[in-house]
Amino acid sequence: MVQVTPSNQGFIDFGQKSLYISALAIAFNPTFWNIVARREYHNKTLTRLFNGSSQRACYALALTIFSLGLFRDYLFERALRHQPPSPLLLSSPLFSQYIAYALIALGNILVLSSTYALGITGTYLGDYFGILMDEPVTSFPFNVTGAPMYYGSTMSFFGTALLYGRPAGLVLGLEVLMVYLVALGFEDPFTSEIYEKRERERRGGKKVE
Repeated sequence: MVQVTPSNQGFIDFGQKSLYISALAIAFNPTFWNIVARREYHNKTLTRLFNGSSQRACYALALTIFSLGLFRDYLFERALRHQPPSPLLLSSPLFSQYIAYALIALGNILVLSSTYALGITGTYLGDYFGILMDEPVTSFPFNVTGAPMYYGSTMSFFGTALLYGRPAGLVLGLEVLMVYLVALGFEDPFTSEIYEKRERERRGGKKVE
C-alpha cells in the first residue's frame, strides 16, 4: 500500500510551471502536424525538401511526430511528479492498480494495432503526401473505433495519471481528449475529401467549385 502524505496544496498545484509546459506540449503536437501536413498537401513543402521524394518526406515527418510524442510524454510524467497526490486515488488498489494498468494496456493495444494495420505512411499522414491506401482499413482496431490512435493514447494518459495518483494528470488527460477531438474535426473531413477526389479522378469527373 502506498503511503500518502497529506498536501496543503489542494488537488492540483497551479504554481508548478511543469503543469503548463505539459499542457502546451499536448496542444502543440496535433496543431503542428496538421499545419505541416496541410502545407505539404497544398504546396509539397516537405517533398521539395527531400528532392521530390514524398516517401522520404513522409518518413521524416513520422520520425518528427514520434519524437515530439516521446517528449510530450516525458513532460507529462515530469508534471505529474511535481503535483500533489490524491489519497483517494492512491489508497484504493482498484484505481491505482487494476484500472490504471488496464487503461494503459488497452490504450497501447489500440495504438500498436492501428499502426500495424495502417503501416508507417498510413499512420503518419501519408494521405497528405499523395500516398493513399488502396481501400479503407476495417479490421481491428478500426472495427472498434474510427480513431484508435487517438483514443488509445488518451486511455494511456488517464491510466498513467491514475497510476501516479495525481488529479492534475486526469485534467491533462481531458485536455488530450479535447485536443484530439478538435484535431479529428479537421482531419476526418479533409482526409475524406482527399479520397473522394481520387475517386472522382478515377471516374474522370471534375470537382465542382
